[in-house]
Amino acid sequence: MPKPVIPSPEQLLALDNQLCFSIYSAGLAFNRLYKPVLDAMQLTYPQYLVMMALWETDAQTVGELGERLFLESSTLTPLLKRLEATGYVTRQRNPDDERQVQIRLTKTGRELREQALVCPSTVLQASGRSMEELMKMKDATLALRDAINAFNAARG
Repeated sequence: MPKPVIPSPEQLLALDNQLCFSIYSAGLAFNRLYKPVLDAMQLTYPQYLVMMALWETDAQTVGELGERLFLESSTLTPLLKRLEATGYVTRQRNPDDERQVQIRLTKTGRELREQALVCPSTVLQASGRSMEELMKMKDATLALRDAINAFNAARG
């Protein structure tokens, strides 16, 4: 693997030298890659993230989903309403605490998981990388995210 080129001070603000831009543009590429599959499932990418979180652990509150997905409830609530309208989830207020809304998968929502299994294999194929390489990239990206979140939390 070739050594990375370290930009000079004059090149520090060049768009192609920005880690944040490479991650952002990679996210856009992922969205384009997933779009045909997600369109067939009647999901947007953020809705797909919600569904993955619920496939891992069903019956979560809006707050729990927001924490897991790093989304505010004001962003999450419209997504959940659309998922409910599509018939993939139900939303119910907790009878013991009216402030909490519980999100549960419907039978159709649980069955949708089978269709979604094509997404990881599509990424593997499109990337031209091995699963091991992709897992290393994922781990490095998560470590970066966690470090930045810790820095932001420390500075208030």
